[in-house]
Amino acid sequence: MSDQEEGSDAQNVDSPKEIEDAFGTINIPVPAEEVPESDQTEDCESELEPSSGGREKCVEEMSDQSVSSLELNDVEQLMEDVTADEQVSYSPGDGGESLAKSDNAVQSAEQYSKDSLAFLEKIKAVKESLKTSMKDSSATVKVVLLPVGQEIIMPFKVDTVLKCLKDHFSSLLGVPPYVLQIRCAGMIIKNHETLLQHGVKPQDIVQVEIFSLHPDLYPIKRIDRSSDASQIITVRVQTGIDQYQEVAVEIIKSDFHKPFLGGFRHKVTGMEYHNAGTQTVPKKIPEKLNAFCRDTQTVFQRRKLQQTTNTTSTQMTKIGVYVSNMTDKLVTPGKYFSAAEYHAKRLKAVIVIQTYYRRWHAKVVVDSLKRQKMLRLQWEAQEELRKIREKEEWMKLDYYRRHNPQTKEDFELLYNALELWRQEELARINQSFTGAERKAALCELLEKETQIIASIGRHRYIAYTANQEASIQAFLDKEHECKLTQEILELIDREVDLMMRGVKHENLEGLRKRIATLFFHYIKTPLFNPEVARHLKVPQDPLKFYKKIYFCLSCQLYLPSTEFAVSSTSHHIYRCRHCINLDNETQKRESCLKYKSLLQRLYYSEADYEDDSKIAFLMQLQDIQYLTENIWASQSVLSAWNDLNDLVMVRWDKSLEWSPWNCILLTKDEGTTHLKLKSVEEGYEPLFIHKIKHKHFLAKNYFSQIPVLASFLLGDGEVDEIRKKHQSEPTSKIIDIHRPSP
Repeated sequence: MSDQEEGSDAQNVDSPKEIEDAFGTINIPVPAEEVPESDQTEDCESELEPSSGGREKCVEEMSDQSVSSLELNDVEQLMEDVTADEQVSYSPGDGGESLAKSDNAVQSAEQYSKDSLAFLEKIKAVKESLKTSMKDSSATVKVVLLPVGQEIIMPFKVDTVLKCLKDHFSSLLGVPPYVLQIRCAGMIIKNHETLLQHGVKPQDIVQVEIFSLHPDLYPIKRIDRSSDASQIITVRVQTGIDQYQEVAVEIIKSDFHKPFLGGFRHKVTGMEYHNAGTQTVPKKIPEKLNAFCRDTQTVFQRRKLQQTTNTTSTQMTKIGVYVSNMTDKLVTPGKYFSAAEYHAKRLKAVIVIQTYYRRWHAKVVVDSLKRQKMLRLQWEAQEELRKIREKEEWMKLDYYRRHNPQTKEDFELLYNALELWRQEELARINQSFTGAERKAALCELLEKETQIIASIGRHRYIAYTANQEASIQAFLDKEHECKLTQEILELIDREVDLMMRGVKHENLEGLRKRIATLFFHYIKTPLFNPEVARHLKVPQDPLKFYKKIYFCLSCQLYLPSTEFAVSSTSHHIYRCRHCINLDNETQKRESCLKYKSLLQRLYYSEADYEDDSKIAFLMQLQDIQYLTENIWASQSVLSAWNDLNDLVMVRWDKSLEWSPWNCILLTKDEGTTHLKLKSVEEGYEPLFIHKIKHKHFLAKNYFSQIPVLASFLLGDGEVDEIRKKHQSEPTSKIIDIHRPSP
């Protein structure tokens, strides 16, 4: 064997080792007979078009196909073929044809070995390129800080957990890592997840958003990146077929949030497609320096002439020069007027302007007055309708209360209406009849009155029965928490328990007697049953009620103090409430409902002031009735309106506390207007003020007899004489008790 053949054998022997090294790192493509090279290349190119991640997919598929089709015996078969050719060329039995065939076989083997070495070199180049691409497994991540909108672009490996990214920005923002949250394509990414799990491949560009779970405690602020410098990278650009050019590109790091100029987002992949874009960073507005200093308040004056020069020239006809006068104009002076004429003309123009302005102003004023008048008329119409509506509601309520009496005030209205009807009928009889006819008419009137009184009595009995049942039901529904009631309930529960267990009735008699005894004590207690007090012959504590029991001269009964109506001017107790009401029903038949309403309105109005007024709440029904009838004549002092349902008693001087000598009786509308006055001297004439002062003096004269009210008049000199009249009377004893002689 020649040296050349030995070298060839050595080369062929080394080639399987190189093949094994290549096989250990990268797969060798299958022969052309099994997988066409052109089809595989087209598939790879078509997969490389969408994204850079497709290139890795193509290489992986190629390696899978080569591994499935490549076997080590193919390489060994290749070496055996080369060796067999060499052995055939040295066989002794062959002739010239065998030698020629051996030469051709040697040449073909050498050519085949050269092609195999070239193919292995290509495989090594592909292996190195794949190693380079796999080393750089980073993706470009665009981090958007919400809600400030700052964008930060940085490389990040797709196989690294995102907790590292969160920790990095936690240190930059000064926020705990557990507060930060990362979102990609609308999905929240957990700490142990990677970008590769979300479909991000190396060399891809992805946008993530970082926001705070507690923006109030840990807000996201902008990161100062002024120290970041620009970066220059080299990009390889393909300029033709198998022609490439390296271009230097400068990357300027900027946190400027690009404006959105239109586009859309893919619902599945989350990829954003913009219609337009810009890379121009806007100019930053320089920070305004402190403008609040003395320099800005200093005035500098400079004087400089601003008159510009205007070079002109004139030319006229002379010898050798002709100037046309076709464009010349003949200017004639107008009429001369003096300064006085000029000012007179100006004055005339001013008068014309003033005339039109005053006309316009007058129209505006007239329109405003018309508008105010219209609003006033509308308000008056609404107030009139409101008054009519309130009057109708009051009449309906009065009609209902008279036809369905339930309370004591309702029956007072009935007796008052009966008395008014009786007086009208009596006046008609006295005017129409005389003699026997008059007596017969009076008897008929008395009979009708008796029938009406009997009907009112029946209604009262029905109402009393209904009210009594309602009060009993309310008493039964009411719970009384005490030791006695708790013991009764415990015994009742014990009885129910024993009955459920089947205990005989004979064995429950002792328990039931005990329950009945405790219940008897319960209903005998006036605290729980107030009506039992009138049936008890001896009070439970006589010493306690001794000073509070008085004698009624009318019904001849000893009653507690609560059964007597005592006014602020009373010095003696004569009759109880029941006797006074009975006397009113039989003789006067007056209704105090209107005075009660007037007193109630007074209480409400004084409570709204919240100035600790006391005198108004000391007034009783008899006091307000006397003040209304005798002092103010039961009518408004301004309009003489005499319907007590529309009257109110307000303060005369609203800065002082209400009292009988600091009040005025007006209608509701007049009272509202009176309280809006700043001073009574500005709103009323002196004669009217003197009239009110006189009524106040009469009220002082009457109510100063009451020691409680007189204490509020200690500093008033007008009642000194009145106080002297009552100085001899004892002030400690207010009520005298008249007891019957034995």
